[in-house]
Amino acid sequence: MALKLKTFRIGSKPVPGAGIRLGVVRFLPRGVKKSDYQKLGLFDLWFPALAPSRQLFATRERNLFPRYRAEILKSSESRQTLLFLAEVAKKTPISIGCYCEEESKCHRSVLAALLREAAEGQLPA
Repeated sequence: MALKLKTFRIGSKPVPGAGIRLGVVRFLPRGVKKSDYQKLGLFDLWFPALAPSRQLFATRERNLFPRYRAEILKSSESRQTLLFLAEVAKKTPISIGCYCEEESKCHRSVLAALLREAAEGQLPA
């Protein structure tokens, strides 16, 4: 079953079919009231449960992807959140977003792949 999953850059205009736009980031936008996130089109919900941890973010390594993936899969809370979102995305359009300009260098690309694996029952034990 195909997932109704898209990705976006926070601050970009919402596109048709984006569904619920989740900001999967550790830090909220500075200088913006929480009540204005949706109004300004940044995201519908802040969803830090699947963002890189503060510790991982603080390392500022170039390629965080392997460590981010391991971090998500190791935590039972993150893993269950991932499984939940995969089930939701089978029925309801969702989009996951971050501040990064280039998706291929952003954790949201890894998260999208993990959601697809979860939906197919392919997550490693």
